[in-house]
Amino acid sequence: MVKDMRNHLIILLAVITALPALAQRPTDERGETGAAKTVIGQRNPALSDGAQALLAGDIEEGLRLTHLGLKAAFGKREEEAALSNLCAGYIMAEKYDDALVYCEMLITRNDKSWRAYNNRAVIYIKTKQWDKADADLKKGESLNPGAHTMKVARAMYMDAVHPVAPEIEIDDRKSKTNEPPQLL
Repeated sequence: MVKDMRNHLIILLAVITALPALAQRPTDERGETGAAKTVIGQRNPALSDGAQALLAGDIEEGLRLTHLGLKAAFGKREEEAALSNLCAGYIMAEKYDDALVYCEMLITRNDKSWRAYNNRAVIYIKTKQWDKADADLKKGESLNPGAHTMKVARAMYMDAVHPVAPEIEIDDRKSKTNEPPQLL
């Protein structure tokens, strides 16, 4: 149960929300930058709502909205947030091949994205590709050494590769004399 909770925690921590800037220079349908305008509220509601749906555990809706958010992404930051969220969302859906596609796209765009290496490491952990998982964990840890999410992913890896065996076992079978259980 603790392992399942840890797995869910790492996936939820991997999801990042896109917080669009309040003031942007929007482009028209030809892609030309117009006069500066102030945008109050969310620049990309689908991306933000998709992240919130993923965090709430509504994977199908989160992925649908995030795909819409990627199509409407304004700039590198929103595109990278969408790719990261799609990777994390597909991990949550246990569709590791799909998740890997979006992680790879993000790493191709930004090889300094520690979240992409973290997410890809989780994919490799889930698919028992230990050497690849370790390499991605090392890369992500070098990019952001103190990241809590990286520490949780490292713990998942260690639990899978080097499980800790319990040192104490409790014999909880009842004896004929109704004595309390004894430690072995």
